Amino acid sequence: MSSSSAAPAAKPPMRDALVAAAFRLFLERGYEQTTVDDIVALAGVGRRSFFRYFPSKEDVVFPDHERCLADMTAFLGAGGPEHEPVRRVCDAARLVLRMYAENPTFSVQRYRLTRQVPGLRAYELSVVWRYERALAEYLRGRFAGRPDGTLRADVIAAAVVAAHNNALRSWLRSDGTGDPGTAVDHALGYVHRTYGRPADTPAVSARSGPAGAGERVEQSDEVVVLVSRRDAPLWRVVQELETALGRR
Repeated sequence: MSSSSAAPAAKPPMRDALVAAAFRLFLERGYEQTTVDDIVALAGVGRRSFFRYFPSKEDVVFPDHERCLADMTAFLGAGGPEHEPVRRVCDAARLVLRMYAENPTFSVQRYRLTRQVPGLRAYELSVVWRYERALAEYLRGRFAGRPDGTLRADVIAAAVVAAHNNALRSWLRSDGTGDPGTAVDHALGYVHRTYGRPADTPAVSARSGPAGAGERVEQSDEVVVLVSRRDAPLWRVVQELETALGRR
C-alpha cells in the first residue's frame, strides 16, 4: 500500500492527550510555571474538557490512581474466607506495582516531578494513605472479633504499603531499569513471613488438658495442637504457640 493511501494515525484519547501535554510542559517550563490554560492550549481542547477529566492540575499528575484504587478495592472485595488475609493484601499491593510498571518512562518522570514540588509530594502522600486505608478496612473485616484485630489490621496495612513503596522507589531512583517485581516480591515476602499464617499451617487450635503449658506440641501438615493447663497465663500460651510456629 502506498504512503498516500495509508490511514492517518489515530489520535490519543482526550484524557491521554491532556496528560501528555501537561507533562511536556512540566518538563519544559516547570510545574509551577504551567497553567491549566497552557495545558489545554497545547492539547487543543477547552478548559471544560480538562475539568471533565481532572478536578485540578495536581490530578493530571496522578491520572491512573483512581482506577488502580478501584481495582484494588474490587480485588479485596472478591476475596473469600479461603484467602489468607495477609497474602491477599500483599497481592493487592502488586496491582499498584503493575500500574507503575506499565509505563516506566512516565512513572520515572512523575517520581522526579514529585521530588521537586512539595505540593505534589503532599498530594502523593494523600493518595498513598487511601491505598493503606483500603487495605486496613479489608483486614479489619477479616480480623473482626479477634483480640487487637483492629490494631493488627492497621499495622499490617502500614507494613505492606511501606514495604511496597521501599522497593518501588528504589526502582524509580534507578530510572526504571531492571525488573521491579523481584524487589517488590522480596519486600512483600518479608511482610508475609512476619505477619502471615504459614502456608503449611492453615489452621491452629488450642486444647486444654492436664499437662503443663507448652508441655507437648503435635504438628502435622495442617494442624498445630497446643496442650496447656487451663489456668496457664495467656502470655505463656501465646509464647509457646509462637515457638511451635517458628516465629520466635
